[in-house]
Amino acid sequence: MGVDQTEPGLPADPVGRRVSCDGERATVRYVGPVPPTPGLWLGVEWDNPERGKHDGSHEGVQYFTCRNPKGGSFVRPAKASFGVDFLTALQQVYQIKEEVLSEEIAISSKKLKWAFKDCCSFESRTSVLFDFCEVNGPGAEGEVRKTTPHVEWLGLSGTLLSCWEDVAAIAQQLDQLDSLQLSDNRLRLPSDPSAHCQAFCNLKVLALNRCDLTWPQILECAPMWPQLEDLCVEENNITELQRPDGVLQSLKSLNVSCNPLEQRSVLSIAALPRLEQLKLIKIGLSDIRFDDAAPGSQTALFPALKNLNLDDNNISEWRVVDELAKLPSLVQFSCSGNPLVSSDGNPKTATQILIAKLGQLVLLNRNILRPEDRRGAELDYIKMFGEEWLEAGGASQLSTQFTSQHPRYQSLINKYGAPEEGEFKKQEPFALKNQLLKINFVFPDDADRKPIEKKLPASMVVQKVKGLLYRLLKVPAADLKLTYTCNKKVGTEFEIDGDLKTLQFYSIEDGDQVLVRWS
Repeated sequence: MGVDQTEPGLPADPVGRRVSCDGERATVRYVGPVPPTPGLWLGVEWDNPERGKHDGSHEGVQYFTCRNPKGGSFVRPAKASFGVDFLTALQQVYQIKEEVLSEEIAISSKKLKWAFKDCCSFESRTSVLFDFCEVNGPGAEGEVRKTTPHVEWLGLSGTLLSCWEDVAAIAQQLDQLDSLQLSDNRLRLPSDPSAHCQAFCNLKVLALNRCDLTWPQILECAPMWPQLEDLCVEENNITELQRPDGVLQSLKSLNVSCNPLEQRSVLSIAALPRLEQLKLIKIGLSDIRFDDAAPGSQTALFPALKNLNLDDNNISEWRVVDELAKLPSLVQFSCSGNPLVSSDGNPKTATQILIAKLGQLVLLNRNILRPEDRRGAELDYIKMFGEEWLEAGGASQLSTQFTSQHPRYQSLINKYGAPEEGEFKKQEPFALKNQLLKINFVFPDDADRKPIEKKLPASMVVQKVKGLLYRLLKVPAADLKLTYTCNKKVGTEFEIDGDLKTLQFYSIEDGDQVLVRWS
């Protein structure tokens, strides 16, 4: 059935177009009647499937299909906005801002008002931001070039653009376009991507976050971006990476964070020759291996990679860090939010091990590493595993097992010298039974108060201990003064004076007594 063209605001080709209804984005999948209710309906598939009611069917008739069984709805055309063209949006967004700001400025100076208008004229703008505006296309031919010829940075996230052809029709009129934000859109793939490479010939930065894209779809579009250096595709539907043959070869930065990635496929992008920065945050990564290189040597993969972010993953094995040490150019690394622990359970010890194992790092978890930080970490590492080193053969004939677990150890000994036996710093095993300390709290200034026995983790900071005592005693934490006595030195009281230090820091052991006083 043909569309009733007399319906106000309905474009000639509505199916496949993007619409906005009550602030939510959707794609039109059907236009026509839905008996028994009279009149015209739009069948839409929502970007947010929780917004829908059905799968495109009504009373047993399938009018359209949705990927999600509850992703569809029928809405009246009057409820849906098909958006406006580039120039109309430009006038709506920037004219309003100009009027508001120029009124405020005009109170103090007419001269300032005119200066503001001049610097914000459309023709001189180098950036245009239409994020979550209802832009649906370029409008009349040549209008974009005529109105905003100098735009370098364009924000088109969350718009009503329906396809890559519409994006290309805007981009080809912006000769200086360098950065393009296209997140939160649902764009139909182009039938001939290479036909649009001229439109994006100067594009260096592209964001396509939350666009429901797979990696093969990104590779299919990639011929459009011949000079692309920075690609961000967070929170898409990327499950497996494939090798980008003949495309994305100029890429310097790639962000594939928050995608349900198959971790083995990460190596598929390892041959990108210019890739310097890679973000793989929250992808479920637990392992990565560079089997082309022996422990302590360099891999041929990721040759240019300087900056790697693996925050919020599932890395728990130190051998993964040894694998990352094979990366020839790695100088910045972030891995916070991973269950990577040292055997004593102390986060500071884990940081020392990371620094020692990754010998080229200058930045760890966004902290600059000073020469004294590295020296301290490497010396501690030598002492930490000195006993194992001796047992594995020491300087004479080191076992291959020790070498594979500690690839940098021998080079650190060459750098600083072998550890003396008295310097060995044995890590206590990290086990819950060893980490829970039985502590007796006594109250020397309150004879009537009975001692309290508590089991507390050795990693608990003094501030939290005081918080616990506040709940038990109803005495403000700031008024509490703590000391402790140990079984090894009976009669000697040691001060506990640092609120942010742990019980372990003070060498408090199982069965020790903490004396609680207050003013």
